[in-house]
Amino acid sequence: MTQRVLVTGGAGFIGSHYVRSLLGGVYPGWEDAEVTVVDRLTYAGNPANLEPVGGRHRFVHGDICDPDLLRTVVPGHDVVVNFAAESHVDRSITAAAEFVRTNTLGVQTLMRACLDAGVTKVVQISTDEVYGSIDDGSWDETAPLAPNSPYAAAKAGGDLIAGAYAHTYGLPVSITRCGNNYGPYQYPEKIIPFFLTNLLDGRAVPLYGDGLNVRDWIHVDDHCRGVQTVVEHGRAREVYHIAGTAELSNTELTEQLLKAVGADWDSVERVADRPGHDRRYSLSDAKLRALGYAPRVPFAEGLAETVRWYADRRGWWEPLRAAAAKGASG
Repeated sequence: MTQRVLVTGGAGFIGSHYVRSLLGGVYPGWEDAEVTVVDRLTYAGNPANLEPVGGRHRFVHGDICDPDLLRTVVPGHDVVVNFAAESHVDRSITAAAEFVRTNTLGVQTLMRACLDAGVTKVVQISTDEVYGSIDDGSWDETAPLAPNSPYAAAKAGGDLIAGAYAHTYGLPVSITRCGNNYGPYQYPEKIIPFFLTNLLDGRAVPLYGDGLNVRDWIHVDDHCRGVQTVVEHGRAREVYHIAGTAELSNTELTEQLLKAVGADWDSVERVADRPGHDRRYSLSDAKLRALGYAPRVPFAEGLAETVRWYADRRGWWEPLRAAAAKGASG
């Protein structure tokens, strides 16, 4: 049976990878899926991310906070996967309201539309940052939410709303939480593409604080396969972690990026730490692995592929950097 899939935030980094994979036959049995993408096309939503599958999906320029739009778009879909989010922590510190609007209120609007339309599978995409910081060990899905940044708090709010719609109304919602993603088509404000594009242009890169903050890195392809595992096999009212393949301090990550482009530590500028910077994130993904999932992309391999992609795709990222610079100066 042909599955009708609605992907919100499908022109962003992770959402577009999921769409390209879905339409590219990566997930067996879903080759004929009918896909609709809804995206607001904010600065990080880029139609170019969907060009490889152009003409093979329906695109709707819109906002998950718009109930009238969702009432016309959501009905008729079997599966809804919500990647739509404001996701940059630094931006959330200076402009928290937009994060609450999309990541919390937008989720409520979408869950209501899914309930009214009788959608049979909803997956809410979330983040390990909702748990705060962990000194050692790894969180499992029963860990309490303790977000510290406005971004993380807004995402936690959306997760709680999604869970409430599952518990109160019986909406078949599953939630996934993942670590730091990397890979092609990532907007160059996140650390890996930001550092890479700076270094490729011979510019310095800023390293926060003592550089010892630790993150768990996962290739976007592994993340999306984890999401698809939950789409196919996940249970409603359950949370699933999608853990990474490399736990690195920011100093260790910076060292690998410098080596990858042939730069040295003279290209690194130490800068003041950002407010409320969480020290370490780490997820246990045993629950998802029990469904048959395992990551496939070793970090060294994925990073080398990512470096090549940005080196070869200046035509993709240079206009984004130029537009960001123009916006900042304007």
